[in-house]
Amino acid sequence: MSKNVVMIGAGVANVNAATKLIDNNFKGKITIIDMGKNPYERKYSEVMEGFLGAGGWSDGKLTYHTSIGGQLTKYCGDEKAMELMDQVINNFKRFHPKPEAVQCSNPIEEPDFIKPYFGLRLFPVWHVGTDYLHEIGKNWYDFLVNNGVKFHWETKVNEIDFDLKTIKSEDEKSQLILPYDKLIFGVGKSGIDFGKQLAEKYELPTEPKSVQIGVRFEAPQKHFQKLIDVSYDFKLYRKFDDKGVSLRSFCTNNNAAYVAVEETYGDHSYNGHAKKDEAFRNDMTNFGILMEIKGIEKPFDWSRNVVQTTNRDGTGLYYSPSRKPSTTSENIDVSTVQITSEELFIVRKQFEGYFTYIDDFINDMKKVFPTLKNDWGIYIPEVKYLSPEPLVNYNNLSLTKYENVHFVGDALSARGITVSGAQGIYVAENLNI
Repeated sequence: MSKNVVMIGAGVANVNAATKLIDNNFKGKITIIDMGKNPYERKYSEVMEGFLGAGGWSDGKLTYHTSIGGQLTKYCGDEKAMELMDQVINNFKRFHPKPEAVQCSNPIEEPDFIKPYFGLRLFPVWHVGTDYLHEIGKNWYDFLVNNGVKFHWETKVNEIDFDLKTIKSEDEKSQLILPYDKLIFGVGKSGIDFGKQLAEKYELPTEPKSVQIGVRFEAPQKHFQKLIDVSYDFKLYRKFDDKGVSLRSFCTNNNAAYVAVEETYGDHSYNGHAKKDEAFRNDMTNFGILMEIKGIEKPFDWSRNVVQTTNRDGTGLYYSPSRKPSTTSENIDVSTVQITSEELFIVRKQFEGYFTYIDDFINDMKKVFPTLKNDWGIYIPEVKYLSPEPLVNYNNLSLTKYENVHFVGDALSARGITVSGAQGIYVAENLNI
């Protein structure tokens, strides 16, 4: 009897999982369901849902290290984790129209001028480029379709019955009921609330996660060039203090760097994109300044509340002492409401006292990069929703209560393209079908 593998979410994790199954000559059925669109119909602005998910439609930086993104080495060890990440990177090259353009930056030594103020994490990074991701997506999608993968697009899963092994999607126009032998749950950031509901419904044991929230910082690249020369995707950090708060910069974009809007659960937040083509060069830099806050009782609900209260007129906010918000690569104003310093004071209160950490971070950056002064702006908020992490079996990431259900990517609190894709491959290698 042919085995039926159903994947919820067409993000990086499940796309890599499906590719691995095909490469391993899997003879059963593979079905992928997603709320978004295929890469031929997906618009540039439709960041959160669709083929390759949010990660595969944004900045295109593949961080190559076991300590980034979490939730990989603890399942399979360092050596296996690196092997899995190699496979993810090779898949992006495999479907890249110009694989020779995918280059790895590998910084080695932390410069002395950073040390008095910040820690600096240096990792190898493969830069694919946002502009190439869309072509990669089309090539990758064609490969999967040509190898028999069935897709259901613009389809929201309403119900999963772990006992009956069925998936149900129903709206006013149609109804879809799919049986499965193996289910891979890779819903990304847009489906974290659904994962939370499943955990409550089936009383799945979970590990609570911390809050991850902050702002997207933007400034002319010239201010940061001496650090960019060391590391393209530099990651400044502050360790946890006695209040359970740490800070980090992440997802740094340079040269052709654009701030992007993310819409999750109807709320606006911000991210950054980086193109490779010199035609898009704007000599700007942007990166997230993210606080990780431990000890908040309901981190998901708390984060959503902050995001909602910092949205105004249906969009996020922008503050700068001197600059106007930038434009997108389509030369369209980034969707935002510009606020004054007096209004920023009110916004700070909505972070319940935590915004002072971001203030301190920016003030110290002005000491490290003295030309920066007031030539910068922040987009509010940037948020990384983390689901309560379900307890899984280490050998195949299956739920401890339902061994034919596997969680991957953001649903398992992975962060980043490379780690999410590696989790998908890891599951595919160990499905035992």
